[in-house]
Amino acid sequence: MPTSIKFENISKQYRLGLVSTRTLSHDLNRWFQMNIRGKDDPYLKIGETNDRAHRGQSDYVWALKDINFEVEQGDVLGIIGKNGAGKSTLLKILSKVTSPSTGTIRARGRIASLLEVGTGFHPEMTGRDNIYMNGAIMGMSKAEITRKLDEIVDFSGVERYLDTPVKRYSSGMTVRLGFAIAAHLDPEILVVDEVLAVGDAEFQKKAIGKMQDVSKGEGRTVLFVSHNMGSIKTLCNKGLVLKDGQVSYSGDIHDSIAYYLMSMKSVLAIPLDQRKDRRGNQLIKATNIELKTLTDIPLSSVASGQGFKICLSYEKLTNEVYKNVTVSFSMADDNDMPLFLIHNRLTGDKIDVSANSGVFECIVTKFALNAGTYLLSYTISADNGRGDTFDLLSNACEIKVESGNFYKTGETAPDFFGPMLLDGYFRIQHD
Repeated sequence: MPTSIKFENISKQYRLGLVSTRTLSHDLNRWFQMNIRGKDDPYLKIGETNDRAHRGQSDYVWALKDINFEVEQGDVLGIIGKNGAGKSTLLKILSKVTSPSTGTIRARGRIASLLEVGTGFHPEMTGRDNIYMNGAIMGMSKAEITRKLDEIVDFSGVERYLDTPVKRYSSGMTVRLGFAIAAHLDPEILVVDEVLAVGDAEFQKKAIGKMQDVSKGEGRTVLFVSHNMGSIKTLCNKGLVLKDGQVSYSGDIHDSIAYYLMSMKSVLAIPLDQRKDRRGNQLIKATNIELKTLTDIPLSSVASGQGFKICLSYEKLTNEVYKNVTVSFSMADDNDMPLFLIHNRLTGDKIDVSANSGVFECIVTKFALNAGTYLLSYTISADNGRGDTFDLLSNACEIKVESGNFYKTGETAPDFFGPMLLDGYFRIQHD
């Protein structure tokens, strides 16, 4: 198959907190070096890798660095990576929302993009007017757009609001209309960021089906970013793993997902207090995490239906008393699919941190997950209106769950129906 997109030495540099250099001395130096001495931009020779877990020494950071890969016509490429890896920046460069600092991109055909909620829409214009405007931007005639109008409206499900200004739309409606426009205006290349997560489950399934039709039936190229490994696996045939703005792996989608998940799990061997991939100001910092029975006996695994405690030890690095602290735990399966979130504001439990060390305890009365291996993440944050984060760590530990007597009947639920268990009972009422 012919090459649809080719990235050649693509890099993107930002100066933290500023647009361009925004200092007269740097601007003059850049102009002098490039226009008088005929040399390269001096500010592209400095900077650090985009590692958000560590404070850097330079004001310049490489959001992307030396990206090289090709996408063949008809491929569906899944772009995978943690938050801040450079996925969205890569798609914005391809969509010409921003330009690369170095390198070139060669793309064959028209590109339609769905990057963020509302991208490409004028809020004061109606849905109908925005459809025609987007089609015109892509070089389509009014007659061509009119022929596609009914399909776009039917797919998006916003017929009732078609002549209402887009600023009145909900985020879900905006995403549905934006995707319908991007997918139905016959682009040779369709670019979709993780914005589909805003839509409901039914629309996500519908959108993935449409992207499959676009790639397999019509031979068009799709670039898709998502944190949902199930969607990536279903839709894509090729994968690209980004880490700190650089290509970490490229290849078959199943191998790419396996590489990404393995790289996430590799940090589990590092003691919690030595983990460097955490985020936050560290004024309150977790030092250890373990599971215990309700009577404080350490656990190496948990049984379905069992009650237990998640114990997160912490240390406080200041003498300040922090009131209304939020401690949350979330769990994902081995495909990085989120399963649940619990925090003390949901349960109505107030936490004030005054001691310089202690343990946050989350008491689980009946564990409702089926047998399997899961990853536990935590966040410690301040409920101060600014959303300040003390400590956040994804994949802090692994939890092994064994089949248990969840229903107190001796029957165990089969794991092939999914990880969640529902506590309930049956009865019959006769007429």
